[in-house]
Amino acid sequence: MLEHSLKTGLSFGLTSAIITTLGLMVGLSSGTSSKLVVIGGIITIAVADAFSDSLGIHVSEESENRHTPAEIWKSTLATFFAKFLFALTFLIPVLLFALTTAIVINIAWGLIALSALSFALALEQRIKPWKVIGEHLAIALIVIALTNLVGNFIRVTFGSNF
Repeated sequence: MLEHSLKTGLSFGLTSAIITTLGLMVGLSSGTSSKLVVIGGIITIAVADAFSDSLGIHVSEESENRHTPAEIWKSTLATFFAKFLFALTFLIPVLLFALTTAIVINIAWGLIALSALSFALALEQRIKPWKVIGEHLAIALIVIALTNLVGNFIRVTFGSNF
């Protein structure tokens, strides 16, 4: 079993990497249909959002006023590396396949990874895994659907003007 600091950072970093990167990819893909734009977005998310999320965890853990500086830094670094490295895994299909195919593969990859993480958390908390998995997948699917709509809206509204 992982200590609290590492579990906090890894679970937050992985969840954020999955949801944020999927949303960004779907939105950029539907808005631009550009592989280059999607690649740039993934790399940008991997760097900028990893720093942002790790600082957010750092400040959140400090605000609880019950963790040592070492524990806070473990959470911070675990968040950064989980977010950074996992977000980059979404590059592989984009580099290897046509964009539409890569998006489908990445959605499947993200939902499988989120399900596995949710399953592990449910087992640790001794609650029914299907409830946790269902809740987390529902949120992910809402994000995917909404960012697809936003991307389409941007393409239709601004596509010919830029």
